[in-house]
Amino acid sequence: MQGKITLVGTGPGDKDYICPRALQALEQSDIIAGYKTYIELIKTLFPEKQFASSGMKKEVDRCVEVLELAEVGNVVSLISSGDAGIYGMAGIMLEIVAERQSEVPVDIIPGISAATSAASLLGAPLMNDFVTLSLSDLLTPWELILKRIRAAGEGDFAVALYNPRSKTRIKQLDTAVDILLQYQKPETPVGIVKQAMREGQQVVLTTLGELKNADVDMLTTVIIGNSQTQVINGKMVTIRGYRL
Repeated sequence: MQGKITLVGTGPGDKDYICPRALQALEQSDIIAGYKTYIELIKTLFPEKQFASSGMKKEVDRCVEVLELAEVGNVVSLISSGDAGIYGMAGIMLEIVAERQSEVPVDIIPGISAATSAASLLGAPLMNDFVTLSLSDLLTPWELILKRIRAAGEGDFAVALYNPRSKTRIKQLDTAVDILLQYQKPETPVGIVKQAMREGQQVVLTTLGELKNADVDMLTTVIIGNSQTQVINGKMVTIRGYRL
């Protein structure tokens, strides 16, 4: 008997921001698996369900467990915060299914990403071309991240930064700011969003020149404007070029 795996993006975690198809998939699951912090965010929505949670840096083990559960007939949802296909679990799950030559079907249901949820709270900073960059070098070499930051600056992209600073990665954000200041003015608007659409939400507008001094951590999404970004009536807006 063969089960099924569904990758579910749960967005910021609040039920109001999880799409109906994702809620339906979770309700139809025998088991809901995921990182323990994200499981806690949705656990009360499904009190009758069986959960399989694991800690940080256990992504491979988590996917192997999910596959093994599905191969004995369970319908398993593997959740990611935000969107499962953006720094989430979709890629590694598909890799493991392929590596083990499993025939378990895998579906992917999208969610609201950290970049888009933060952008909506700030205004409209991603109205034109933009890039997302993670400053975590756990899986990507730092030299490659530096190359991508330079390219984003040279291309005049608005930039959404994930994992901007942690207790052990103190200087990466400062380095990113120094690089982007080679292409953008210090007055360039920057939005800082913590705990988007969760308890403890914080939204701050600052500038690229002041970003190094801002209170930023792993739970923060930072959006840096491009050369056309302005603050209009307290909202961060990247002008796309419409004639008014």
